[in-house]
Amino acid sequence: MIRIEPMVLEGERVRLEPMGRQHLDALTVAGRYDELWRWTRAKATTIETMLEYIESALAEAKGGLSLPFVTIDKPSGLVVGSTRFGNIDPVNRHAEIGWTWITPPFQRTYVNSEAKYLMLRHAFDIWDCVRVELKTDVLNEKSRAAMIRLGATEEGVLRRHMLTHDGRFRDTIYYSVLDHEWPAIRARLEARIRQAPETR
Repeated sequence: MIRIEPMVLEGERVRLEPMGRQHLDALTVAGRYDELWRWTRAKATTIETMLEYIESALAEAKGGLSLPFVTIDKPSGLVVGSTRFGNIDPVNRHAEIGWTWITPPFQRTYVNSEAKYLMLRHAFDIWDCVRVELKTDVLNEKSRAAMIRLGATEEGVLRRHMLTHDGRFRDTIYYSVLDHEWPAIRARLEARIRQAPETR
């Protein structure tokens, strides 16, 4: 059963903990790179804009619309980004994983693989979801490739779907993982997490 409540998702080298105002300084440091916000509605590269980002996420959480996390690299203890569950639908048993960004020094390491693993495992094994959605800008080739590597299935494009922070209407491409696909994806992610960090 889907229970929309704050939680900690703990892995071997990654911890996802509920986002809070106490993370402002660390998220500001992690999110200071312009490239992180190229495809999004937000641009939180300063302490003022990151505070707005956090307040918006917490308002959604309070309304039961999402569960925002900060992503922590356990070996270093650093906050390295953020992610969240959104569009949570307890009746139809599905949720979205998104709003994900990882500071550049920790991209292409174990961080994203393990974070996605922790969230998918919770969605399918604890919440008993039948479907998990992911989406990105159709122009974001890096994100699209990551979703394909994950094992998600491309579903289609919503044209002129979302206004980005720079005033461009983006086309959004959707992907999904279904419950019967999860065991194979789980095994693939577990194997990837076991590999050396530099090869992930």
